[in-house]
Amino acid sequence: MSESKEVAESEFPRAGLLRRLSALLYDMFLVAAIWMLLGFLLQLFVGVDNNQLVDGQVVTDPGVSNLLFMLMVLSCFGFYSWFWMRSGQTLGMLAWRIRVDSLDGGRISFTQSLIRFLAAWPAFFMLGSGYLWMYLDENGDAAHDKLSQTKVVRLPKSYRPF
Repeated sequence: MSESKEVAESEFPRAGLLRRLSALLYDMFLVAAIWMLLGFLLQLFVGVDNNQLVDGQVVTDPGVSNLLFMLMVLSCFGFYSWFWMRSGQTLGMLAWRIRVDSLDGGRISFTQSLIRFLAAWPAFFMLGSGYLWMYLDENGDAAHDKLSQTKVVRLPKSYRPF
């Protein structure tokens, strides 16, 4: 990569809230498809006799429920960390022309990916307060960006990822 291109990429503006949430919505469909596949595969291995109908409600074996939950969390982390560390963009981020970078402009590390993933959940579920931090921060970073020492930048229309 030429030096002028590196300088230009380091000056990309931060991505706004609407773009981030739109990319998250796209990715949510992909993650939901992965979760459905995991649920199907789990049912193939443990069988369907772990579910019972009690008073009109389906009651699942707690061990199977906990296993499924752990698989869902791990697959979600795997999805995001794979894309973030490899190219900086998930498929939703690619569609909305945003990318996550380390503060120095390079790809993020596994540790940064883990911190970012773990901090993003409370940032979203605490009434979006972690995302609303973007409006208070001088750089426009969300709380999980600050904690993981990353930034989400908006890419120009002329940018070609591949």
